[in-house]
Amino acid sequence: MKYQFHSKPTSSNQGLLAERWARTYLEQCGLKTLELNYRTPRGEIDLIMMDEATLVFVEVRLRRHSGFATAAQSIDGPKQRRIVATAQHYLQRNQLWEKIPCRFDAFCLSKDNGNEEEYQVEWLQNAFSL
Repeated sequence: MKYQFHSKPTSSNQGLLAERWARTYLEQCGLKTLELNYRTPRGEIDLIMMDEATLVFVEVRLRRHSGFATAAQSIDGPKQRRIVATAQHYLQRNQLWEKIPCRFDAFCLSKDNGNEEEYQVEWLQNAFSL
């Protein structure tokens, strides 16, 4: 699947546009948004959503260049550990520990080399685990 930004985003708002687009797309797929940009001292989770009875922690990644790593590859071990720690905080704060199944998804937008305006979209369910 491909996505095209309708206006040329600046570097400062590209991430916000990517998160907004990911949220819209995932809601159209039936997920329900619970939290946006959930922050703790240990890290941040872009989107927290429900997929039927499963709590989903979504990391949104945007890559204009894949020279160093693809959007999915950029979610390395340290980043995964920060997301997991933040998810644990959310579960404890909301008294959901061991009460609801969870998964970690990645929603990746990567520049389509054939077109300056288009991004390739990849939604990776269960991208990593605890």
